[in-house]
Amino acid sequence: MTKKVFLRTLYIYAIPYSVLLTVILSLMYVYPKPELHMLLNSYHTSILDMFFKYYSVMAEWPLYLLALLPLFWKRPKLTLFFAMSELTGGAILQVMKHIICYDRPVVVFEHYHDLTLPLVQGVTMYHSNSFPSGHASTFFMFCTCCAIILACHYSRGVRLNKLQSQMLFHASLLMLLLLAALGAYSRVYLSQHFLSDVCVGSIIGFTTPFLMFYFFRSKVLKLNDEKI
Repeated sequence: MTKKVFLRTLYIYAIPYSVLLTVILSLMYVYPKPELHMLLNSYHTSILDMFFKYYSVMAEWPLYLLALLPLFWKRPKLTLFFAMSELTGGAILQVMKHIICYDRPVVVFEHYHDLTLPLVQGVTMYHSNSFPSGHASTFFMFCTCCAIILACHYSRGVRLNKLQSQMLFHASLLMLLLLAALGAYSRVYLSQHFLSDVCVGSIIGFTTPFLMFYFFRSKVLKLNDEKI
């Protein structure tokens, strides 16, 4: 596997994320934070309430259990890759949280008496350490790790001229990105975070696995510099 082939397989994941990030940054530039939160959080249904309420919980422990699955196939280094990424990104995130100390939406909207913050019944609301979002970071951390692992195995063992395998691989990467984006948006929908919080959280979750892969690829994924 050449470095060129590996990078080409990841473009399907990285380019849409870059477009999404550009759109988010543009919205943050155009709209003030409270107005943007209300714009993104104005439509609620009972089905969406239930979906995002439970989907958001995936970042609290289910994703960590899924990261242990490679152990059943005797691939502990893949689980180590997840762990290294999460610990590094989590450390960065916690330092930022406790240095910046932004209030959560439920506190900020107490000063806007003309705006009613949409809340989901049964969700415990937090009040401090809003920036950046740990859940958004975890969602993107997990999905980006999966994307990198998929890209490694795909570009090593699959012929790129097979249209069906290409389409399946590309669809898998786009699905991973969609799952991460939904997880990040769930924090806005539940009014636990502002868009700026999940934006920076997603950046941490997106970039950290690439850094871990760059520095430890030969040990974690048994790749050497001649291959990638």
